[in-house]
Amino acid sequence: MAVESSLDEKERQRLQKQYAEIATLAGGLAHEIKNPLSTIGMNVELMAEDLDVENSPRDRRMMKKIETVQRECYHLEDILNAFLQFARVGELERVDCDLNAEVNDFIEFYQPQANELGIEISPHLASDLPSVLLDRSLMRQVLMNLALNAQQAMPAGGLLELQTFVRNGCIQLDIIDNGKGMNEATRLKMFQTFFSTKSGGSGLGLSTVQKIIEAHQGTISCESEVGRGTRFTISLPPSDSKDS
Repeated sequence: MAVESSLDEKERQRLQKQYAEIATLAGGLAHEIKNPLSTIGMNVELMAEDLDVENSPRDRRMMKKIETVQRECYHLEDILNAFLQFARVGELERVDCDLNAEVNDFIEFYQPQANELGIEISPHLASDLPSVLLDRSLMRQVLMNLALNAQQAMPAGGLLELQTFVRNGCIQLDIIDNGKGMNEATRLKMFQTFFSTKSGGSGLGLSTVQKIIEAHQGTISCESEVGRGTRFTISLPPSDSKDS
C-alpha cells in the first residue's frame, strides 16, 4: 500500500507539472492575442469618432459595421479573460478562511446587482463552521460564476439561497435557485470545457468552477429539474484535514 501511495503521489506531481506547463503556455498565448486585440479595438473607436452619423447616410452604414466589429472584439476579450481564468486555476494561494465570511463578502458585493434584477438573496449559514483552506480570489470567482448561472436561469427575478453546513466531515456550500432548471442531457454536459447552452457563451464558466473546486481537493455536484430550479453543492475538506 505504501509503494502504491508513493506511485500515486509521483503521478499526481507529474500531472501537476504537466498541467502547469500547458497552463503557462496557454496563458502566454492568450496574453499575446489580447495585445493586438486591444489595438484593434482602440483603432476602431478612433474610426468611429471620425464619422458624421448625423448628416451622412454612408457614415451611418459604416458606423453599423464598426459597432459589429466592436461587439465581436468585446466578445473575444470576454472569451480570453475566461480562458486566462481557466488557465490560472493551477496557481492556488490558499489561506485559512471562514467560508461563511467569504459568502457574506460575496453577498455584499453582489447585492446591488441582485436588487436591480429582482433576485432575492437568502443566506442560511451554519454557526461554528470549521475553517477551510481557500484561494480567496478563486473562490470569489466560483461564487460569481454560480450566481451568474442562477441569474441567467431567472430572467424575471427569483430566489437565490446560499447554505453552509457540515456533512460527513466536510464543509458544504449549497447555491440554490428557483429558475428554469436544466434537463438531464444539459446537466450531464455542463461541466465539459467549451460546452454552453447560451449563444456566444465561452463554455468555460462551469468547467472553471469545477477545476477550482477540485484544485481545493473538493467536489461539486448539481441537481436540477426543469421548471423547478437548480442546486449546486460544493464540498470542501476542513483546513485541519490531513489531505489539505
